[in-house]
Amino acid sequence: MTFVRTVLGDIDPSALGVTYAHEHLVIDGGRPVEMEPEFDLGDVDAMATEVAEAARLGLRSVIDAMPCDAGRNVAKLVELSRRTGINVVAPTGLHHDRYYGAAHWSHRISVEELVDLFVADITEGIDAYDYAGPVVRRTRFRAGVIKVAGSEGGLSARDRRVFAAAAIAHGRTGAPILTHCEQGTGALEQIQFLGDLGVAAEHVALSHVDKVVDRGYHRDILSSGAFAEYDGSFRWDDAENGTVRLISQMAEDGLDDRIVVGMDAARRRYYRVHGGGPGLIWLLEGFRALLDAAGLDDAVRHRLFVTNPARVFAFAATATTTIT
Repeated sequence: MTFVRTVLGDIDPSALGVTYAHEHLVIDGGRPVEMEPEFDLGDVDAMATEVAEAARLGLRSVIDAMPCDAGRNVAKLVELSRRTGINVVAPTGLHHDRYYGAAHWSHRISVEELVDLFVADITEGIDAYDYAGPVVRRTRFRAGVIKVAGSEGGLSARDRRVFAAAAIAHGRTGAPILTHCEQGTGALEQIQFLGDLGVAAEHVALSHVDKVVDRGYHRDILSSGAFAEYDGSFRWDDAENGTVRLISQMAEDGLDDRIVVGMDAARRRYYRVHGGGPGLIWLLEGFRALLDAAGLDDAVRHRLFVTNPARVFAFAATATTTIT
């Protein structure tokens, strides 16, 4: 039987309920915060207040998307889950090279060593020190998704090493893969690359692709069997909402059974508790109103928030994947 791995243990996929598929509940220091103080999301009290507000509107689960040594703090994710009652799925993997730098350990170890680190996060427990130093101390809280990032227009040489490690780790554990598509690009290459290493497209969610409002591109992504993660719905300002347009088009094409939604709210200014907006309530209030106005009914919303996340974030039956 398949399952979803949360920080507090494994649950049946049907227990996820209403799910935000790409969030940053905690960014606790590290190079990202050094680069941009707006990334500082280390205040658990503040985030518990923000999450609880969305929970009152029906939020039940969140997929966190900040992977190894980039501000991930599993203890704080666990505290948020316990305080709010929300299921939290924590990631392993690696983000963009810009969040690490040229001297980072990820450049110096082999693909197989990357695999070992990812697999241990999933099967044993996430390092309490987030792989930020020479000492590794495993917690009992395990990762439930592999997060990796592709570059704009395609995979760099560094990306290929990380994606290869993700593919092998998926093969050994069954953990789903959540990718970053820079400016929404490169999704089809990512699907192909992972597929060549044995990852079935149905276990891959490709983030931020709604930045590219191209019906054909999205048909190709979803027709491959992969899932698209749309998180730009609050970023269109006065322009036509491209996220809603794409959902409408994909629903017309019978492909809305492979879309999940999130906010990717990785900056303090997006959170009401920090004096910003629209806050985590957006998807269950403002975005819902936009879907209603577009004639997208309860059945479409249920797929976006409930049934689709339960499919893509469930673990696959394990198999062995090797580097070719």
